[in-house]
Amino acid sequence: MRRVVVTGMAGITSLGDNWPAIEANLRAGRTGIRHMAEWDRYVDLNSHLGGPVEFALPAHYPRRMVRSMGRVALLSVRATEMALADAGLLDDPTIRDGRMGIAYGSSSGSAEPIRAFGEMIETGRMLGVTSTSYIQMMSHTGAVNIGLFFGLTGRVIPTSSACTSGSQSIGYAYEAIRFGRQDMMVAGGSEELSAADAAVFDTLFATSTRNETPELTPRPFDVARDGLVVGEGAATLILEEREYALARGAPIYAEIVGFACNSDGTHVTQPEAATMATAMRLALRDAGLPPAAMGYVNAHGTATDRGDIAESRATHEVFGARVPIASLKGHFGHTLGACGTIEAWLSIEMMRRGWFAPTANLTHVDPNCGELDYLMGDGRAIQVEYLMSNNFAFGGINTSLIFKRAE
Repeated sequence: MRRVVVTGMAGITSLGDNWPAIEANLRAGRTGIRHMAEWDRYVDLNSHLGGPVEFALPAHYPRRMVRSMGRVALLSVRATEMALADAGLLDDPTIRDGRMGIAYGSSSGSAEPIRAFGEMIETGRMLGVTSTSYIQMMSHTGAVNIGLFFGLTGRVIPTSSACTSGSQSIGYAYEAIRFGRQDMMVAGGSEELSAADAAVFDTLFATSTRNETPELTPRPFDVARDGLVVGEGAATLILEEREYALARGAPIYAEIVGFACNSDGTHVTQPEAATMATAMRLALRDAGLPPAAMGYVNAHGTATDRGDIAESRATHEVFGARVPIASLKGHFGHTLGACGTIEAWLSIEMMRRGWFAPTANLTHVDPNCGELDYLMGDGRAIQVEYLMSNNFAFGGINTSLIFKRAE
C-alpha cells in the first residue's frame, strides 16, 4: 500500500494567511470574530456575528481567468497557489501532465449569482445573470477553477458536504494516492462569509447572539455557550505519494495514515454520538493504531448544544478521559466547507512545533459534555506522534483523519 505525505500547506483565515501570523494571534488569545454591522439591515436575523477574512485579488491574476470566479473560487485558487509554492510545485510541469488531481469542496458556491437567479425567478428579469453566473455558484466552483487556473489534468473529486467538505477532500485525495490513481493531489476547502449562512443556523436556534461582545463568542464546550458563529476562509494541502515526494526532495510536513467517513442514517440535523465514535474507530483501524497512540484530537466543536455534547461523549467513548482535545472554532468561527482543511493545516503546524492552542472562550466545561482533557487558558506544550482531526456535517456525515508527525 502506498504512503501519502503532506508536502505543501497554505490558507486564508480571519487571523491571517500564514502560520507565523496565525500562531502569534493564537498565542495572544485573539479571535477573528467581529460584529458584522453590514448585516444590521437583516432585521429578522438574530446573529450579526462573523469571522471575515481580509482578501484582495492578487495583481497577477488575469481578468480572463477570474471571470468565472466568485469569492469562493478566488479563495480556493489563492490558497492553492500558496500551497503549491510551499511544496515547490507552482511552476513544475509535472503538475499538468495528469499526475496531479484535485479534491476540493465548499458548502455551495458564491451567494451573489444565487441571488441573481432568485431575482430572475421572482421578477422575470435577468438583470445580474451572466454567462459565468452558474460557474460561480456551483458547488464545485473551487475544484473547477483550480484545475483551469493551474492547468491540472488529473481526476477531479468535488466534495460538497457542508461542514465535512474540507475533510472529505483530504480523505478522498489520500485514498486516490494510496490506491495508485494519482501521484499528487490538491486537497482543500473554502467558504465565503454570507448572512445567508448565518440565517441557516439562525432558523435552527443554533447561532450565538452575543452581538455586542464578539470577542467572547463562540464558546465550544463551555457551559455558557449560546451557539456558533459563521466564518470564512480557505486552506489547501498538497498531498504526494511518499517515494515520489522523497525522490524530488520535497519538504514533508506530516503523513496521513488514517481516514474514515460514515453516515448517521438517522436525522438530517441532529448528530449521533454512536456513529461519530464509529468513524473515529474506523480511522484508527485504517491507520492500524490503538486509541492510546493518539496524542491530540482536533475537535469539530461548533459551540452548539447538541453537537458539543454528542461529539465529546463520542470522543470519550473511544479515548477515555486522557486525550487532549481542543476546537479552533472559538478563534475562527465555523468556516463550514473550509473548516476541515483549515483545522488539519493548523493542527499539523501545531504538532510540528509541539504546542497546541486552547479552545478560545472555554472557561467552564459543560458537565453534560464528555470527560476529556480540554485545552484551556494558554494552550499547552505537547509532543505527539499522531493526531486526529474530526468533522461532522448536516446529513449525519462524519469524518475522521489521522496525521503522523514527519520522520
